[in-house]
Amino acid sequence: MALLEVSGERFRVEVTGPVGAPPLILSHSLGCTLGMWDEVVPLFPGRRLIRYDARGHGESAAPDQVYAMGDLGRDVLAIMDRLSLSTADFCGLSLGGMVGQWLALNAPQRLTRLVIANTTAHAGPARFWDHRIKAVRKDGTGPIADSVIDSWFTPQFKAQRPARVAEVRAMVTGTNPAGYMGTSAAMRDMDFRADLPRIATQTLVIVSDGDRSTPPAWGETIAGAIPGAKLARLPGGHLSAIEQPEAFARTASAFLG
Repeated sequence: MALLEVSGERFRVEVTGPVGAPPLILSHSLGCTLGMWDEVVPLFPGRRLIRYDARGHGESAAPDQVYAMGDLGRDVLAIMDRLSLSTADFCGLSLGGMVGQWLALNAPQRLTRLVIANTTAHAGPARFWDHRIKAVRKDGTGPIADSVIDSWFTPQFKAQRPARVAEVRAMVTGTNPAGYMGTSAAMRDMDFRADLPRIATQTLVIVSDGDRSTPPAWGETIAGAIPGAKLARLPGGHLSAIEQPEAFARTASAFLG
């Protein structure tokens, strides 16, 4: 685990796996940290894994301002530069999947393959995010945590793994309010729908049958718009890397090779 100076800002980055192995960047959901990937890390033994706390989250920089998806995408490129990675595979879930779409559209030469899970190309309507930003500005992330967790996990998982659910809830409540609001603005303002046919990176889209935050139809739309994209369907809820780690890693690995 390390805190790296990246473009004059601090980012928490963890690099694991064999030196010289093919690099795979893992990008987490809004309100989480790199700990969201804990279950799947041991399931990619032949990979050099790069996890990071996104801008506004965990121990990374959280400036009090409106973010754009390009800010989050350029952070990934800066981390790659800092680690001397000219190219890498990229796997993003939810917010991370949005960052992945930005990278495929704006820096395709840096990506070898792309996995985007439980995500969307347009997170509107804007009034939802404006309401969320207003609520966090007033009271912080604590009051929204229960509704967020309820939408992320299936009832079965919450009953079977209450300790892990509590850990994820703590990620949400521990998120810097400025970072949560800034990232929410980036999600509010994002719209890649018309641009998806321009993506030339080999892409896998993962959806989950029980996902209430980004319903499967949203991912199916992305897969249908990106030329040659593959679609995979998993059981479970929104945070598929936590609820279905073995299936998630198996599906991603089969695509990444």
